[in-house]
Amino acid sequence: MNETFPSSKDKSVVGFCSSRAPPSQVRVLTSKSISKILPAFSIHFKGQSLAVSDHKSLTLWHVKAPNKFSINAQASICVSRAMRWWEKTLKPNMIEIQSAQELVDALRNGGDRLVILDFYSPGCGGCKSLHPKICQLAELNPNAIFLKVNYEELKTMCHSLHIHVLPFFKFYRGSEGHLCSFSCTNATIKKFKDALAKHGTDRCSLGPAKGLDESELLKLASINELSINLPLPSAVGEEVEDLVMQSSIDLSGILSKAGENKTALQGEGALL
Repeated sequence: MNETFPSSKDKSVVGFCSSRAPPSQVRVLTSKSISKILPAFSIHFKGQSLAVSDHKSLTLWHVKAPNKFSINAQASICVSRAMRWWEKTLKPNMIEIQSAQELVDALRNGGDRLVILDFYSPGCGGCKSLHPKICQLAELNPNAIFLKVNYEELKTMCHSLHIHVLPFFKFYRGSEGHLCSFSCTNATIKKFKDALAKHGTDRCSLGPAKGLDESELLKLASINELSINLPLPSAVGEEVEDLVMQSSIDLSGILSKAGENKTALQGEGALL
């Protein structure tokens, strides 16, 4: 922006304005007054640019003129979003879950490692106060995987998993699947530490990681939270097989008894 200003008693004059500001809002500052108005600036009045720290920048051109001078000034401000409490001090083994599908995949890909689901809400005071300690425990247990689940963003999924109190934790490992579930706060953090000590020991599981229970998978699929074709659950398959076997046994017994009755009737007819 170009604007003409009258000269000042002080030969060192600096002008600046926003790139969108009208000429009437352009301010003229002398070297004496700028230090009072902008104390955060590192001021050098010898044609050098001035800068503001903490994501703010302001470029000024300093011009000296005997009577009139022209100033071309630009101002740009970049404000970064402050980190929210659940984003602070996260460790490499702490992962934010974005969907039910991502949760299922993370549990199945966990292998033999201990996987901990951490259900929280941005507005939960207990979750906020407990967060730094959970981060410390995650750092002390690098082999464990901490999956953070935002209740407000994944409310439908959380309801399907019967999460009704926060903060809430679920422990999983390999083919053993679900190990334990509980809620705790800063006052009852020992509950979390005890579960971590009990289930945190590295061990080899036989078979693939189980993850969520089959009933939970079916529930998520029924409400369209999972877009996968689930195979017939093994438990359901076993129940169906048992029913078929039981039905075969019962049918054989009925047929055998019917044959005996028929023989007896034929014998009675011969006697008559």
